[in-house]
Amino acid sequence: MAVKITDLCISCGSCIDECPVSAIVDDDNNPTDEGIYYVYADKCVECVGHNEMPACASACPTEGCIVWSARGATSRDDISDANRNDSVSVM
Repeated sequence: MAVKITDLCISCGSCIDECPVSAIVDDDNNPTDEGIYYVYADKCVECVGHNEMPACASACPTEGCIVWSARGATSRDDISDANRNDSVSVM
């Protein structure tokens, strides 16, 4: 489970400031060398159990820039109870 930042990103930094687990890096630190922000899938928790939608998506001023639960990915509805009951730490 992880959000993804699309090429609609305007590199404003809003998502980085809002990510509670520091899963988002700017375009200078994107390991794929793309010129957009990047989300480390192994760190992202989609804010399940904490917000109705990922905090980064709520903060993003660009509609459609941040997507989550894509086809084939884990749905927010299918996230384990461990993530919903705060046993997975979120800063």
